[in-house]
Amino acid sequence: MGNNPYETLGVDKSASQDEIKKAYRKLSKKYHPDINHEAGAEDKYKQVQEAYETLGDEQKRANFDQYGSADGPQGFGGFGGGQGGFGGQGGFGGFEDIFGQMFGGGGSRRRDPNAPQVGDDIEQVVNLTFEEAVFGKTVRVKYQRDEECETCHGSGAKAGTSPVTCHKCGGSGVINVVQDTMFGRIQTQATCDVCHGTGKEIKEKCETCHGTGHTREMHEVDLPIPAGVEDHVQMRFSSQGNAGVNGGPYGDLYVSFNIAKSPDFERNGADIYSTQGLTFSQLALGDEVLIKTVHGDVKMKIPAGTQPGTNFRLKGKGAPVFRGHGNGDQHVTVTVKVPTSLNKGQKEALKAFAIASGDKAPKTGFFK
Repeated sequence: MGNNPYETLGVDKSASQDEIKKAYRKLSKKYHPDINHEAGAEDKYKQVQEAYETLGDEQKRANFDQYGSADGPQGFGGFGGGQGGFGGQGGFGGFEDIFGQMFGGGGSRRRDPNAPQVGDDIEQVVNLTFEEAVFGKTVRVKYQRDEECETCHGSGAKAGTSPVTCHKCGGSGVINVVQDTMFGRIQTQATCDVCHGTGKEIKEKCETCHGTGHTREMHEVDLPIPAGVEDHVQMRFSSQGNAGVNGGPYGDLYVSFNIAKSPDFERNGADIYSTQGLTFSQLALGDEVLIKTVHGDVKMKIPAGTQPGTNFRLKGKGAPVFRGHGNGDQHVTVTVKVPTSLNKGQKEALKAFAIASGDKAPKTGFFK
């Protein structure tokens, strides 16, 4: 991963916002510190977050496309800043507002602070056993989230009162700031210091939420996990995230799955793999044996002369296809079980077999 947000997310410069978000979700899941414990994964996760902060914001993306920096002309050092640029260490640093006005960057397309805004998303990791992932289940997840204050219903104002339009910014959320510079007097925009960008003033704050409109609560939700869910897959559950602003909808909950190992099986997608130890006589003479599967024991025929390492397929005995139809298969690899001790009869029988096979008997053990 480099310092170019397009390269970090692995998308083209012409990528749509849906493509950018899809790439972000995939990489965020891959490198999430709660899931990926490899060295450097956390740094990559942070790079993915920074890249999405740039490309997910139309203004920052336009700044990067034009100037090579999400911050606009003041970040000439490139994505994430640079030591030699105007916004980096050793640069001028104080002229970002000036260049923003001169080159059209920053503040010119500010959103309405009073418009409804969707709440932030939340990510959670759910642990599942091997069998729970195969057959699916409903899990109860508990986590903290911001919820709309029940006292003021999100307004932040004390009961019987309402927020009023900010007297300083007139509801725009921004104020004009005049600066004397080497180029003369320059007017720029800044976030209103009275309403902090909300466009509203709360004269008497709600005693429950203290004017925020939100309270931090423990939230519980039952999530239906479909059969065949795979390790580290991420699913979205709508409206289970943080509360919105100005009456906006709740954000979403993104759940990733950490599936425990099985002592009997391995899994790749919908297919399940196992090994079955058999005796020499079973492989040589053939047999019908019981094979353990996630669906219960099934009979499997072993043809005479089967060699160790041979693979057999049990059709439809794998896991359900996630977001698909039908089941995968179970692949069984047979191995030979060599006894660690033999009784006299077994030794004589093996000796006779070796002689009948024309093998030269070893000069050790009972052959000696």
